[in-house]
Amino acid sequence: MTLSSVTLRLSGLALLLPILAAPAQAETLPVPRHLASAGPAAATQPLIQAALRYAAFWNSGDERFARAALADDFTDRTLPEGRAQGPSGPLQASKAFRQAVPDLSAEVADMVVAGDRVSVHLHFRGHFTGQFGAATGQGQTVDFQAFDLYRVEHGRIAENWHLEDMATLLRQLGLTKP
Repeated sequence: MTLSSVTLRLSGLALLLPILAAPAQAETLPVPRHLASAGPAAATQPLIQAALRYAAFWNSGDERFARAALADDFTDRTLPEGRAQGPSGPLQASKAFRQAVPDLSAEVADMVVAGDRVSVHLHFRGHFTGQFGAATGQGQTVDFQAFDLYRVEHGRIAENWHLEDMATLLRQLGLTKP
C-alpha cells in the first residue's frame, strides 16, 4: 500500500464520518470499500449521501431510501424496456427483483465523486428462491455486479446511467446456458 492510497482511504473515511454520524437513516447506509473524491468535503458530502441512500435502497428494498435519494424529476438514461421513467421505475424494478431474490444485498465496492457526478460499482448477492417471470428459483446463488453513474443536483440523484452484468445474472438464474 502506497502513501497516496493510505491518504486517499483516510480522506474517504473523513468524508464519510459526518454522513455516518448523522441521525435517522444513517445507521443503515452502506460504507463503500473504496471512496475517492475530488473537491471540498462540504461540496462532496451531499453527493456521497445521495449515492449511499440509493445503495441502501438496493441493499434493503426500503423505498424510503430511494425517495430520499432520487429527485422528483429523476431520469434513467439507460431505461430498460418496460420500466417506468422517474422514481417509480427503480421502485418497480426492486420490488420485482426481490420477488425472485428476497435476500438480495448490495455492497458498494467503489465510489468516485467528481464535480456533480458519482460513479458507483455495486456488488449484488443473494439466492434465487422466488419467481422471475416464468422461472422458479431453486436456491441458486446470485452474484453479479453493476456500475452506475449519477448526476446529483441539490443533494438528490437527477440522472442515472447504469450497466448490470445481465449475462452473469441470467446464467445464474438458469435462463441462459453458459
